[in-house]
Parts: sequence; structure tokens; C-alpha cells
Amino acid sequence: MANEKPQKLTIKPIDSSLGPVSVMFNPTQYTIVKPITWTVQRPESDSAGETQPLLNAPTLVFGGGGSRTLTLELVFDVTEPIDGQTIQDVRTKTNAIVALTRIEPKKQKPPVCEVSWGNAPVNSDFPFTGVVTNLTQNFLLFRSTGEPVRAKLTVVMTEALDVVTDQRETDPEMTTRRVRRGDSVTGIAADVYGDPAAWRVIAEANNLDDPRRLRIGATLSIPKVG
Repeated sequence: MANEKPQKLTIKPIDSSLGPVSVMFNPTQYTIVKPITWTVQRPESDSAGETQPLLNAPTLVFGGGGSRTLTLELVFDVTEPIDGQTIQDVRTKTNAIVALTRIEPKKQKPPVCEVSWGNAPVNSDFPFTGVVTNLTQNFLLFRSTGEPVRAKLTVVMTEALDVVTDQRETDPEMTTRRVRRGDSVTGIAADVYGDPAAWRVIAEANNLDDPRRLRIGATLSIPKVG
């Protein structure tokens, strides 16, 4: 409605000493890319050694979803006073975005951020949780003393989802588990059952010859217990 106050797009670092960043001007457009992996299943030979008939289109095998990327085009301009205050250098504003790309000493990595803008429908673009994976700063206008007063920033963020939360959303019953580096059957049993001694249930359900050796990327069936 006409009397509603415009909501600024905000980038809020999560579990960080950095404060939220509200853009000076809302973007006029943004781009979200979501990759989906499908691979072509090669024709197989039957028991007699004969190749199955060729098809007009190959059978596709779903390989999982990739991380979304969000691209924002942000403009910063201090050619005019802001709230009655003259700002000499636009970098006093853009440096808040630059800080999101720098390593935090306690975390030893840049922060994960949540991007929010307005009241988006459930499962929509926002809030978007991710990390800055590319930042381009283009300074466009300068004072006679050399300070930039206008800048256009292209911010690319890659989605960063919590593994356990994402798995619960795609598999609410936690009936499967994809093996990650460092996983062990006892560790998985501790995560899903709260009891590392329950590893035998998982090993038997997946016919694991050697439970100590798990193939990274393999999907394990997780039976219900109790």
C-alpha cells in the first residue's frame, strides 16, 4: 500500500561479531540459480551379453541438487548528505560488505549470512542462507581529492545449508544417510539413535562387510528402532 514503509534488503551474519548490513538502495533485480544434477544411464547388456535396444532419449538418473547461488547488484552513493551528514568516502559503507568476505579469527572462516527482504512466501527466495563466494566492486564517481562517492557491487552468495536440518526436511523419518568424510557407523548410530552401540543395526541393514570402511557418498539405509 502507498503508506507502507519500504523494507530494505538486509544481510545478517549468523553467529558472528559483525552486525547486520542494510543496503543503501534496494536492488532493481536479483538472480538465483539452482543446479540439478542428472546423469545419462548407459545401455547395459542382458544376461546373454546382448546390448539393450537403443532409445530415442537416454534414461536419466537423478544425482542430487546443487547449492543455489544468489547474485545481487547493489548501488552505494554518498554524493548527497545522508540523514543530514556528509560522507566523504563511499567505502565507509561498502566496507561492511567487504567484511563478509574476510576470515573471522575465532571461526577461521568468513561468516555464514542470512539475506532477508520483505515478506516472502514459504520456500521462496528469502530468507537465503549462504556465504559470499565472489565480490566485485566497481567505483564510478570520485571527488577531486580522489575519494570514491559512488559504487556498484556485485555480490554472489552460495547457499550453505545445515546438513542435519536439510536431511530432516528431505527425509523426515531419517530413513537414509549419505556418508561424508570422517563418518563411521558408530558415529552415525550415535547421531540418529543416540547410542553408538547400535551400529550393528545399520551394518546389518546395509550388508556392510567391513563397517569400519564406508564409501564416501554412499547412501545408507537407517532402520527405525524401538
